[in-house]
Amino acid sequence: MIAQGPAILVVEDDPDLLSLMEMILSDTGRRVRTAREGGAALARADEEMPALVLLDMRMPGMNGWDFAREFRARHGRRCPIVVVTAAENARRSAEEIGADA
Repeated sequence: MIAQGPAILVVEDDPDLLSLMEMILSDTGRRVRTAREGGAALARADEEMPALVLLDMRMPGMNGWDFAREFRARHGRRCPIVVVTAAENARRSAEEIGADA
């Protein structure tokens, strides 16, 4: 199956989790782009607007909070952001950045 359409942007600093999410999404036929920190993710989004951003919050370099703030400043709400984190306060983190889920 050849993936088509807008990509899902996965922003995650853990290489194993990043690979797993990329594999699962690719297996469903989605195009996937990846970044290991917020600055690289912004560059990817500037190159090509994703259909969805799956965002880790705690990353070295530009963290999820800073990424979301800058992404919304540049692109508004053209793309949903979903917080993906193992932290207990995932809902609070999503609310803090105005994430869609």
